Amino acid sequence: MSIFVLQTTLVQTLFNLMPIFIMILIFYFLVLYPASKRQRKLEEMRRNLKKGDKVLTSGGIYGEVKKTEEDVVYLKVADNVTIKVSRTAIVHKLEGGK
Repeated sequence: MSIFVLQTTLVQTLFNLMPIFIMILIFYFLVLYPASKRQRKLEEMRRNLKKGDKVLTSGGIYGEVKKTEEDVVYLKVADNVTIKVSRTAIVHKLEGGK
């Protein structure tokens, strides 16, 4: 009889925790998974930047990639004006780029 009571209590406890596990799964698939997928796509875009790509920085500066280094990108923002920005500052690659 004691084993039966322990098994019943264990089953009831697991059954009571099931909604919490379901909520965690829903949260993961609705929030965390899409965010990590978006982050991977952004990192891939930053890795694949090349000369001639038109980009937008997190500061709102539009420019054309002139040179890339490991962690730095040189952007042409106007005639005879090139700025040096961190690769992580690039947030979007524009469709007009080569």
